[in-house]
Amino acid sequence: MPPSISWGRCGAAYSTTVAGEVSAGLDLRERTRRAVRTELMSVAMDLFVRNGYEATTIDEIVAAAGMSRRSFFRYFGSKEDVVLGHLDALGASLAEALDQRPANEDAWTALRRAFDTLIAHQTSDPQGALSMRQMLDGNPGLQARNLERQCRWHDRLAPQIAARLSYPGTGPADDSPAGAGAVVDSHPGAGPAAGARTAAVIGAALACMEAANRAWMATDGRTPLATILDDVMRTVRPAAF
Repeated sequence: MPPSISWGRCGAAYSTTVAGEVSAGLDLRERTRRAVRTELMSVAMDLFVRNGYEATTIDEIVAAAGMSRRSFFRYFGSKEDVVLGHLDALGASLAEALDQRPANEDAWTALRRAFDTLIAHQTSDPQGALSMRQMLDGNPGLQARNLERQCRWHDRLAPQIAARLSYPGTGPADDSPAGAGAVVDSHPGAGPAAGARTAAVIGAALACMEAANRAWMATDGRTPLATILDDVMRTVRPAAF
């Protein structure tokens, strides 16, 4: 199951995505539109963390953002869509972090290192992250759409992971925190099982992130999330890596 990752100081995740869009060459009008959408998400998510999702009204969001209700509905159809936009931003940040990993890094290690961008955001405001998680887990409608939306993370990550699974082995051993000296083998990229291997690796890694996230929340953030995740990913690391 994809992880229900969340955190406070939400604007940081969005601003990273917007910066990438600028470098991608989007025209000024589209960049402006996305910047306004990003600002709305940031304001709304901060209010959700502070006051609770159910208690926060659209009127309060637009007042804090300095815009009209009509302007709000140009960008979002509902409060729920704001949260879903937040999840899309997380997926984009994760995919970007994975894309920046060295090309010869094995898929499991690359995923672990890409998770660092999620960890950095989440641990920057532990109390905000806890409040966000409680919001998602406590609202059945949000929870269902959360899981549905995050399934798209698989689609975002699949091309990069498929390419890494077909890359020749990177060496005799991997001494990264997630690898702990495991042997790195090559993976054939073709064949009927290729898609299944890709899905299995992504699913296993995201399940590790989910398990680590829940354990971290259970300790109220006292145990470093990175430490928990390293331990979990070492435990279930595929033997082929």
